[in-house]
Amino acid sequence: MSPKSTPISVSLADMLERQILDGAYRSGEKLPSLRELAQLQGHSKNTIVAAFEILVGRGLVEPRRGAGYFVTSQPARPKPDEDAGSLNRAMDIVWLMREQLKSRPDVLAVGDGFPPVEWLSEARLDKYHHKVVRTGLGALFRYGNRFGYAPLRDHLVRKLGDLGIGAEARQIVLTHGANDALDLVIRYFLQPGETALVDDPGYYPLFGKLKLAGVRIVGVPRLADGPDLEAFEQILIRERPRLFFTQSVGHNPTGSDLSAAKAFRVLQLAQKYNIQVVENDPLADFKPATLPRLSALDQLDRTLYIGSFSKSCSAALRVGFIACGADLASDLADLKALIHVSSSEYCERTVDVILSEGHYQRYITRLRARLAEATSRALALFDRLGAEVLVRPEQSLYIWAALPGVPDTLALAEQLLQEKVMIAPGRVFRVDADSPQPWSRYNVGALQDPRFEAALLKVLERR
Repeated sequence: MSPKSTPISVSLADMLERQILDGAYRSGEKLPSLRELAQLQGHSKNTIVAAFEILVGRGLVEPRRGAGYFVTSQPARPKPDEDAGSLNRAMDIVWLMREQLKSRPDVLAVGDGFPPVEWLSEARLDKYHHKVVRTGLGALFRYGNRFGYAPLRDHLVRKLGDLGIGAEARQIVLTHGANDALDLVIRYFLQPGETALVDDPGYYPLFGKLKLAGVRIVGVPRLADGPDLEAFEQILIRERPRLFFTQSVGHNPTGSDLSAAKAFRVLQLAQKYNIQVVENDPLADFKPATLPRLSALDQLDRTLYIGSFSKSCSAALRVGFIACGADLASDLADLKALIHVSSSEYCERTVDVILSEGHYQRYITRLRARLAEATSRALALFDRLGAEVLVRPEQSLYIWAALPGVPDTLALAEQLLQEKVMIAPGRVFRVDADSPQPWSRYNVGALQDPRFEAALLKVLERR
């Protein structure tokens, strides 16, 4: 039968079948009523009834007297972009980002980049909406200031001051999270073909952003107390880069912190070879304010400081910021306006209300205590397993570890995935992603789940 002669009821049934199999309607869920579908589709009720009866005949829908039509226990087919495929695709940055964004209750994400949800739920986002609305209902229906919500920037002036970074509100630009801040910096400073330095191992989404911009990436070896200074200077002499992207505190993926001596020397070399240092500090709330930060030593002369509330509050709010010189901040605010018009004032007002509550500081104190306990347990677990750990911090969301007898964690990741455990293999965090890596990033919160040790021992016994 040609498409033109297909009855309307059959076409409608086919459309609903696709939606059911794709998961738009789930098992046990009620389909729209006859009246709703008739109004939406512009068809008669008889046509809708005929389509429903076709779905009943196909075993996809069942009628319930007086209640309507409901989806049967028909498994949804996997969507193309949710097919896990081979773990070799972990070399693809976009693939791993897709995996990080999925919610799979049956898979333990030991390589996850975020604290456990049960930790963050204590932030109690549910109780703030009415307070946000009271802060300025009229403004919530318009674009915000190009710099971002002014009261939150005032809050950040005090927050940065606690870290030893002196800044005025006009030096702060609010963004859609730290990743948006990194993107703005890349767009502003770098042209295709130019060179940027990154921590190696380092933050893999940054690698993807730089590659997308056509920027040449050169890795600076990251050691237990910061960059390899000898290698850093040789790279500066050879490459003459414009920017160095680094994480001083709670480094992702190694969990390491920059030492004071190395912080001082990094800034000396930045001055000598005329480069800007972009300091990304998304885990600031998890670590003591007294730890060395490049921006505190430099006072935003050659440094740009990037912060975020995604890890400590909620990634769904998408609020981050850049602190830098006033003239540069104005340029970046203009660039932000060209790209986004503005950032989300509703989200920024929400964060401002949260920071204004005394509850937030108590919440952060508990969060740090939970992190310290989880770090201790994770290190004890790796000791039992005979693993090599790069650093042994008192509190860190990440541990960078190598297991005995595992020369390349990509293969281990593939085997663990079969046991419903996902790790983040070390290759993903390296500039040269083709070389075998015995290291992996482990999330200390997820390591508390006994499924990891059980699955790991099971896999290692088969090797």
